[in-house]
Amino acid sequence: MKKTFLILFIAAASFACEDSQTTKVDDTPAEAPEVVNTDWENDDNIYEVNIRQYTPEGTFSAFKEHLPRLKAMGVDILWLMPIYPISDKRKKGSLGSYYAISDYTKINPEFGTMVEFKALVEQIHDMGMRVILDWVPNHTGWNHSWIEEHPDFYTQDSTGTIIDPIDPKTGESWGWTDVADLNYDNEAMRQEMRKDMAFWLTEVGVDGFRCDVAGEVPDDFWVNTIDTLRQLNPDIFMLAEAEHAEHRNICGFDMNYGWSFHHLMNEIAKGDKNATDIDKWLEEEASKYKKGYFMHFLTNHDENSWNGTIEERMGEAADAFAVLAFTFDGMPLIYSGQEAGLNKRLEFFEKDSIAWGNYSKQDFYTTLLALKHDNSALWNGEAGGKLQRIDTADNLDVYAFYREKENNRVVVIVNLSDASQSITLDNAELSGSYSNVFANSTTEIADKMDIQLGAWEYLVLQQ
Repeated sequence: MKKTFLILFIAAASFACEDSQTTKVDDTPAEAPEVVNTDWENDDNIYEVNIRQYTPEGTFSAFKEHLPRLKAMGVDILWLMPIYPISDKRKKGSLGSYYAISDYTKINPEFGTMVEFKALVEQIHDMGMRVILDWVPNHTGWNHSWIEEHPDFYTQDSTGTIIDPIDPKTGESWGWTDVADLNYDNEAMRQEMRKDMAFWLTEVGVDGFRCDVAGEVPDDFWVNTIDTLRQLNPDIFMLAEAEHAEHRNICGFDMNYGWSFHHLMNEIAKGDKNATDIDKWLEEEASKYKKGYFMHFLTNHDENSWNGTIEERMGEAADAFAVLAFTFDGMPLIYSGQEAGLNKRLEFFEKDSIAWGNYSKQDFYTTLLALKHDNSALWNGEAGGKLQRIDTADNLDVYAFYREKENNRVVVIVNLSDASQSITLDNAELSGSYSNVFANSTTEIADKMDIQLGAWEYLVLQQ
């Protein structure tokens, strides 16, 4: 169970604050929940919404004005970063972290009211989109009522002092000092967590959850909880912020982060790895998963704020990797401002509004999202076509593949280098007439066909 490493680390025999609820828990049901990816997920994409930074007002009402634009762009699932009240105690910066929650069933007053949020959810649904909430099960802020009312809900050191989360690999603090670590050996806490999640499904009507640091929460909690939530709404969508095969294979999550693929794209952009490493990733990482699919991304709130903008990490290679991520096997993510070419790191604990400008990348992403919607070869998981590599005689620098489903086929050829490449397509069965997605023209493919690609250039064809 989670936290047992801590007991060994501090050499404590037991928690200082014991009661009848503080016992090791195994609430795994007899059978793991079945993941049934509903039809509305087949061709979906996901868009992360940072309410605080999205508009100068930083409110639900101000964000609503962007919904028609996002719908026109082709967005399907809106993932809202935490919308709950933020703990003042031990907060970082002037506004604190969204992930230091003081109440799981209330609304951050800076963003609006519960009435306004319910109106937002209703409008999103009326426009044919879905909304999932960012859920933070590993820790709470230091102002959460559980701190005083149920200290046994939290991990404690040998003196009975509640602590912030610990890295199990090092036994040291992660540095998340603005939050208190929850104790999953406590069944009563688990029950309260499930109840709070259920509130948003039954009382507000959200469509699921993105679960923060899901890998630090025991698998058996997820098995039981997701099973319980699916009884309330069989169509909920569950996203794990982790790269842990059991989340999809056993626990019931629909999708997890493609962290290692994201890091691989960054390394190729820097010239540290090449296109053949994508095949290695498919063989070594993707093959571990038997259900669901990955979320692929160029950026998200963590990457943008802590590791750099897309431009900083990928430079001129950015569009090439966007094409790869949006046509690869998995669901693509767009982060707030990405469609405007966001080129600054947004402050995490302060107000730092996105400068939208002229939405310089919106047409580009609209084209990619439309391709995914319209061509079933690119649909998610088993609904889409299997990714099949195309030999180009230059597999170090060029990644070429096709995906095919019934009578639909997409061919993707991407130069993953900063030099021009001359390649030869070696696949006779691909011969035929195609629509050139970005050129809005017709292209013929012939066997042993020679193609010239400039630095980071790409070719996307569909039938």
